[in-house]
Amino acid sequence: MKAADDKSQAAIQRLCVCCALVMLLAASSVASVTADDPLIGLWMIRDDRTGEPRALVRIARQGDEYHGSIEKGLRGPNAESHYCDKCEGELRGRPLLGMTILSGVKRRGEAYGGGEILDPDSGKVYDCRLTLQEDGRRLQVRGFIGTPLLGETRTWYRVE
Repeated sequence: MKAADDKSQAAIQRLCVCCALVMLLAASSVASVTADDPLIGLWMIRDDRTGEPRALVRIARQGDEYHGSIEKGLRGPNAESHYCDKCEGELRGRPLLGMTILSGVKRRGEAYGGGEILDPDSGKVYDCRLTLQEDGRRLQVRGFIGTPLLGETRTWYRVE
């Protein structure tokens, strides 16, 4: 009976070691994918007129799509509303903090596109194309309707 218990205990220990190794490999592969993906991270949006910081947006990947949410507002206590007052539908009146403003973006060669971006100031949703510049330190965000020729480009700056 003692020999059977020793064998089952040894089998359990081997199983635990195997599980730990699998978890370690999975964690390291996720970390390396994130490190190899220059779009993922925290980006600062600056006001085009004043150059002042407006918000921090965190871009993350879910499957093969990228999404960006407002992580922190930087507009100060005297800023306009902290809610999406001009948004339509279910987003109207929702807090800007935590709101997803970038969705459905997919990698297309060296650029990213196919998704949408919400401008909380106007409440409008645009098609978008993203292009990394300066070794991933800047992100050109082009919002447009229909064709990229009819749009506007903003620069976001990497924070982390």
